[in-house]
Amino acid sequence: MSIDSLSVLPPRLAEILETFGLSDPQGKMELLLEFAESLLPIPEELADLAGQPELVPECMTPVTVYMHQHEGRLRFYFGVPPEAPTIRGYAAILQQGLWDVTPNEVLQIPEDLYSAMGLLHILTPQRVNGLIAILAHIKRLATQALTLPPASHPTNL
Repeated sequence: MSIDSLSVLPPRLAEILETFGLSDPQGKMELLLEFAESLLPIPEELADLAGQPELVPECMTPVTVYMHQHEGRLRFYFGVPPEAPTIRGYAAILQQGLWDVTPNEVLQIPEDLYSAMGLLHILTPQRVNGLIAILAHIKRLATQALTLPPASHPTNL
């Protein structure tokens, strides 16, 4: 993914990628850990209404995802243990970068987003597989949001 590809990304996600692009490997890890601290908690009312969260089974870390859909816009909330700060950081990046986007905008995110951020060379292959799985999972949720009427979606508020 090149810097020119940033134009297909939602503005906030493109901004985050640019910040990572300007950082050295140590800086990338520090940014990831800073984002981990900013992961928004899952709102109680969403958890109560949505029932069981969506588990990301391909990820070694127990990651859960709630999707909130309102007027054709999506928000994602993640449950990630504090012991997994790199996964929490990536989840926070997706949460912030994809806040109030359309399902189609989610589906345009390149699968190699982690690589464009420079994370491929600073994380273990196991962690990278987790990042790939999380993005693939939210893309599946975005696809469901396109095919189900809003009132039918289990994670609607």
